[in-house]
Amino acid sequence: MQKATIQLETLSCPSCLQKIENAVKGLDGVEKDSVTVLFNSSKVRANFDSESITIKDIENAIGDLGYPVIKSKVTSA
Repeated sequence: MQKATIQLETLSCPSCLQKIENAVKGLDGVEKDSVTVLFNSSKVRANFDSESITIKDIENAIGDLGYPVIKSKVTSA
């Protein structure tokens, strides 16, 4: 299991947070209970199975919603 911290451009509304959280939770390979979107720091944290999904897939899912990813950090959970 890998742990991702994804830095986004500044989030402007709480409904953005909900959209991002639902999209990431909906991805296969992401541990649903681990998904947290931090509104004030514009970060997404999630644990994922690197054999099922890549960090790039998670970034693309967020980017496809219209929220640019600035950078990501992946560590072993």
